[in-house]
Amino acid sequence: MGTCCVLRYCWLFLPSFLILPHLYKFLFNLVLQLAEVTVKVNKLSSIKTQLPYDYYSLDYCKPTEIVNSAENLGEVLRGDRIENSPYVFQMKNDQTCKIVCRKQKLSKGAIKNFKEKIDEDYRVNMILDNLPVAEKRAHSQSPTGQTYDPGFPVGFKGSYQKGGELKYFIYNHLVFTVLYHQDIGSDASRIVGFEVKPFSVKHGYERWEKLDTKLTTCNPNKKVFVTAQMPPQEIDESLEVVFTYDVQFKLSDVKWASRWDTYLLMLDAQIHWFSIINSLMIVLFLSGMVAMIMMRTLLRDISRYNQLESVEEAQEETGWKLVHGDVFRPPTRSGLLCVYVGTGVQFFGMVVVTMIFALLGFLSPANRGGLMTAMLLLWVFMGLFAGYASSRMYKMFKGTNWKRNTLRTAFTFPGVVFVIFFILNALIWGEKSSGAVPFGTMFVLMFLWFGISVPLVFIGSYFGFKQAAIEDPVRTNKIPRQIPEQPWYMQPMFSILIGGVLPFGAVFIELFFILTSIWLHQFYYIFGFLFLVFLILLVTCAEITIVLCYFQLCSEDYNWWWRAYLTSGSSAIYLFLYAGFYFFKNLEITKVVSGIMYFGYMGIISYAFFVLTGTIGFYACYWFVRVIYASVKID
Repeated sequence: MGTCCVLRYCWLFLPSFLILPHLYKFLFNLVLQLAEVTVKVNKLSSIKTQLPYDYYSLDYCKPTEIVNSAENLGEVLRGDRIENSPYVFQMKNDQTCKIVCRKQKLSKGAIKNFKEKIDEDYRVNMILDNLPVAEKRAHSQSPTGQTYDPGFPVGFKGSYQKGGELKYFIYNHLVFTVLYHQDIGSDASRIVGFEVKPFSVKHGYERWEKLDTKLTTCNPNKKVFVTAQMPPQEIDESLEVVFTYDVQFKLSDVKWASRWDTYLLMLDAQIHWFSIINSLMIVLFLSGMVAMIMMRTLLRDISRYNQLESVEEAQEETGWKLVHGDVFRPPTRSGLLCVYVGTGVQFFGMVVVTMIFALLGFLSPANRGGLMTAMLLLWVFMGLFAGYASSRMYKMFKGTNWKRNTLRTAFTFPGVVFVIFFILNALIWGEKSSGAVPFGTMFVLMFLWFGISVPLVFIGSYFGFKQAAIEDPVRTNKIPRQIPEQPWYMQPMFSILIGGVLPFGAVFIELFFILTSIWLHQFYYIFGFLFLVFLILLVTCAEITIVLCYFQLCSEDYNWWWRAYLTSGSSAIYLFLYAGFYFFKNLEITKVVSGIMYFGYMGIISYAFFVLTGTIGFYACYWFVRVIYASVKID
């Protein structure tokens, strides 16, 4: 009897169990429909001036309260200023002719500002769900037949009537397309694309009412929509401007994990492979030369030197063995060499770790400013290795004042960079650009330098100096040997300049894409190619330095320390010269401040490249010299 009652009541509850999942699904879809999607605004950017500006520096429509989004250090240094906007969408809810605001009268200053930004080709950047807004462009080489051009222009300059006066027009109507992907397992939708098509239209209306204004130029009830044929909105003191937008939600096959693929589409894969092959040819050529030196000439020399038995034969030594008593003599300004070698180790560690993180996908462009933040923090923490390498070499040169050497290591390179950076920042600040680093961020940079980097350099130096001094494989004579007169092709200046050509030749094609990414505001995410090029650069620097170092020692010139560093390091000269060529060939910068900023930052990059490549070449040459002099019998 009890069992029957239980079954009877179970039947009463069964319909609710069947209805509940559908009810939850209905409520979930309802919440999804009502979910607000807020568009954020970013900086105004231009490839003509390279000076970013805050979005609200122009007299655009503003929300009730402007709220700055949380920014990382890299975003601030890039000049990003992400803020909220009055553009608010309802998920999956198409809207047409939505009025944002009306500017009844633009001030003379606002009109001048708009005209300047149009003349300088400024583009407006917006963000939706961490995706930058982009204009869709047709491209024959793209697999989808289209590419994205980030942002949209502030306006344009032209004449509405044929042969008429040139005037300035503003894009005041934006047609947004939000692409979303529907998950198969659930009804959850994710935004996978954010496109825009800007229009300039001189809006008209019968009467202005705050909540219920009916536009005559855009009215879905009367089937009137904005088209490119409508009269554009001129920027003039006597004219009002009405800002409007449409938004349409479209279902897309693109999955959420692949939504950045269109932004990162690589259209020049063949050129990158050509770059790799070109660099590999250089490496093979140098490897052949090194192999010939090591296997034929060098092994034959070592074998002959080790077979010398009589005193007369020993006295008739020629070639590189002749300078064995001076080859490990400390160079002039040995302390400065220690400083630059330590700084180069710091850079090398930063580059390698950054490359690894980038290859693993941790530094995606979706993480805005992540790459710059990672490089800066890694540079700071690699100060430990800078201090260690510098003090080890300083002790090898029989230096005693290790604290002074540590201070020079901690302050020489960062000090030079900071002075240049501070001057450039002051110039950018004078232009009232958002690219100027605020004082708060400047304080953070100073803290990273003095509070973290300098102590780590001291810790590394302390442990490095505690280690036993590196022993030379041969004794150094008390009296320096006289260096014979060298032929013209072995003169230091000529040899150093020639040595930098091949390392630069190994990277210059990839360098074009890196400069395009930095100065033409393109996305760069081909770190696989970049890592291969970096490995080729490493091998090229090492091999060219070894080859020229061997020729130098065969000429009985034992002053190889600084020349080894400068040989591969001179590739930075060619990098800076190429940057100048790129400036005049590919950029349209007209402002003096923008030009100073370009060459200032490229000077910093070239200086860093000098330190990195110079250290790679130096250590390769140092290893080579130790190996060959440890392989022969020295009486």
